[in-house]
This record gives sequence, C-alpha cells and structure tokens, in this order.
Amino acid sequence: MADGKRIVVTGGAGFLGSHICERLISRGENVVCVDNYMTGAFANVEHLVGNPNFSIIKHDVCDPLEIDGDVDEIFNFACPASPPRYQADPIYTTKISVIGALNMLNLAEAKGAKIIQASTSEVYGDPTVHPQTESYWGNVNSIGIRACYDEGKRCAETLFYEYHRCRDINIRVVRIFNTYGPRMSGDDGRVVSNFIVQALKGENITIYGDGSQTRSFCYRDDLVEGILRLMNAEDDVTFPVNIGNQGEFTIKELAEIVLELTGSRSEIKFLPLPQDDPLQRCPDISRAKKHLGWEPQVPLREGLKKTIAYFEQSFQHSFAAIAE
Repeated sequence: MADGKRIVVTGGAGFLGSHICERLISRGENVVCVDNYMTGAFANVEHLVGNPNFSIIKHDVCDPLEIDGDVDEIFNFACPASPPRYQADPIYTTKISVIGALNMLNLAEAKGAKIIQASTSEVYGDPTVHPQTESYWGNVNSIGIRACYDEGKRCAETLFYEYHRCRDINIRVVRIFNTYGPRMSGDDGRVVSNFIVQALKGENITIYGDGSQTRSFCYRDDLVEGILRLMNAEDDVTFPVNIGNQGEFTIKELAEIVLELTGSRSEIKFLPLPQDDPLQRCPDISRAKKHLGWEPQVPLREGLKKTIAYFEQSFQHSFAAIAE
C-alpha cells in the first residue's frame, strides 16, 4: 500500500465516482470504493481491481458504514442522479440523499476526515435567477415528482452545514451541473446519453417541450478536476461551489449537434414537457474561478465526439457478445 491518503468514495462505481476513483489512484492515494450497484456498475471500476491501493465494499449508505483504520477524506457521491432513476423509487432516493449523508457525516466525525458532498444544480429548482449563483436560494416544488431528489439534496446540504457549525466537521459542498462523458449509462435517461443512443440506433430524437429550454453541459474530465480542486482547497472554502460549464445551449441545439456529429438520419420528435422540468439551467462559476482557479476547458463538440465514440464502442462490444 502506498503512503498516500486513505479515501472513501461512496457511489464509487458510478459514472462520476468511478472517474474520481481513477484519478485518486493515479496520484497514489489509497481508495475504498463503496457502492451497492443500484445505478453504478462493477465494470466501471473493474480495471482498478488488483491495484494494491484499491478496494471495493458492496454497501448501501442508508446503513451505517464501518471502516477499519484511518480515513482521511470521504467523497459522498452515492445517489441516483437522473430523473428516471431517482423517480423510480422516490422514497429510497430521499433516504439515500438524507440518511446516506447523515451516515457519511457520522463516519467523517468518527475518523476526523474531511468530507465532500455531491450536491446538485437541482437545489435551484426551476430558477428565477439566471445564471444561478450559489447565493440563490432556489425555486423548488417541495411536493412535486422531482422533490425526492431536489429536496433530498437540499436537506443533505443542511446536514453538512449543521455538522460543520455544531461539530466542526471539515466539509466541502459541490453543486454539480449537467455532466456528460464516457461511462454514462445508455439507459439512465439523461439528455446527452438519450440523444446519442437514439441517434446511433436510428430512432427518433425525443425532446420534451419545444426544445427552447436551456442547459449547460460540462465534460466529465473538467468536472472531476473541479471536484478534486475543491476537496484540496483551503479549509475556509466551506461554502457551496458551482461546478459546471457556462456555455448555454437549447435542448434543440444539442439534438441538432448530436445528429450532425453522428451522421444520423433520425428525426426529432417533440413530447410534452414533464412536471417541474426547469426552463433554464446555467451556473455562475465565479467562485470556482476565484477560489479554485478552475474553469472548464473542453468545448461541447469535442466532448460529444468522445462520448459518441464511447457509445459506438459499447454497441460494438454488445453486438460481438450477442454474436458469440
């Protein structure tokens, strides 16, 4: 085992968690990946198995987690993050957001560890302030179909700040905006993966609403870099920090770019807009620039090309497996 820090990553087999594990291992840290594989996949971290600095625990963070030995840092990334998946079991989503955060905060207190919470731009709801600054309190429907995630993450932030104020826990809170890249699940319902999979299969590109609603899309490498910089920031950087891309695109523009880059002949089909779906979403990243020296580097088209290549390769492997 290397002499690096010992770091627990919950949700470590997920889309973002697996990339965080990979980055931490690459710099010589000792990583304990914790996942129940509800939305994560063992395949995302399989290439790390056998590394003496990497271990996996199958565990649901709704239950208290016991870790032998020291723990220096905790990345709390365990939670379904796409609307179809967090709405599939909204009670569980609320539990893992709140009880999971509580259990990880208790572990941080027991070990004297620094802990970072994967919060979300969903805490802003359907915003009336644009772009969204961290000082904006949000516009969330507390009884809507997205509330299990939106309010669950807002409550988790509350717990983090009460543990910081009352128990002097060293915390970080990152508010993550739309992220995409390799290792996204093709069936998780996020707009980028939806459009790419539909385009590659020659299916209709489904847009909810008229496509005029806007989103910003941050490539996974940029996002992970921002998260790691936040965890390593000075101890007084305990306030929430937006991490995302300020480039803003309509959903219809995204669909058209995906069609262009895939060369697909798919057609765009418009469907009714779901309840409480935000009409605008774009981060103000002034804090990240000032305190982390961070801003995204990967343009949307470049990131989409890499993501499309990943899905093309995944399809080829699936076809090969069927042929065998």
